[in-house]
Amino acid sequence: MKRDSIGKLISYINRLNQKQLARSFKPHGIGSGGHHSYLKAILQRPGVNQDQLTNDLKFDKATTARSVRQLEQEGYIERRVDPNDRRAYLLYPTERARAFEPILYQTLQDANERLTSSLSAEEKEQLWQLLNKMYHSNNE
Repeated sequence: MKRDSIGKLISYINRLNQKQLARSFKPHGIGSGGHHSYLKAILQRPGVNQDQLTNDLKFDKATTARSVRQLEQEGYIERRVDPNDRRAYLLYPTERARAFEPILYQTLQDANERLTSSLSAEEKEQLWQLLNKMYHSNNE
């Protein structure tokens, strides 16, 4: 029996999760492609610039620009010119984003629970530790 590679399984699980999240967030005007990740990061770090966001979230600059533009058009964030670098923008959550924050976190928590529903508490902890170890050993 041929086994799928770990990378392939992680990719499949990620795509399934992203499709479900996209369905959950669509009624709120949050698009697919990780837009929720951008919003979460901006809520956690108001005033972050786009380059920092790109680095933190491991997306490319074009994806960041599209996501930021979409979130701004939907009224979730605002861009302000960085007073220290007029070519850069700082990103801030709006009142709409702050009001949506509990829904965002609950939706993400529900998604994690759905993904791990077949695992015991010990297996969930072990999975988290192993994935974290893999991430850090490959992110150097």
